[in-house]
Amino acid sequence: PFTVYGPRQRPDMAIFKFTRMIDRGLSIPLFGDGSTARDYTFISDFVDGVEKALHFAGGFRIFNLGGSHSTRLIDLVHTISKALDKKPEIEFQPTQPGDVPLTLADISRARDELGYEPKISVPEGIQRFVDWYRSSAQVGRA
Repeated sequence: PFTVYGPRQRPDMAIFKFTRMIDRGLSIPLFGDGSTARDYTFISDFVDGVEKALHFAGGFRIFNLGGSHSTRLIDLVHTISKALDKKPEIEFQPTQPGDVPLTLADISRARDELGYEPKISVPEGIQRFVDWYRSSAQVGRA
């Protein structure tokens, strides 16, 4: 899987951390210029791919499950900011040694053999996450 996110995700992952920081008016440390990019996969798309793989009759195969496109970190921060309707405070930091500049899932085998197709865009997935975050924050869970 490639950077799975969504409601009830781990709070130590970037989307949850950035959401909490923007919501609380805290500064977000961004390493480098924000151009590193990740292939984010909404949880329901990942679950759909796993279900399809469980029912695959073609023997043992390896399938990449991802969103099939990359989102730059700076764009992710602004997407979260828009969903929260709050301006982010960004503190640019030096690039971290060994940071991977790009992840991108090649889902062609999963598409061809499983009929896997991610459906939730990053902006839609972020909005769903933020909606969950807000409802969970009201009861002290986020």
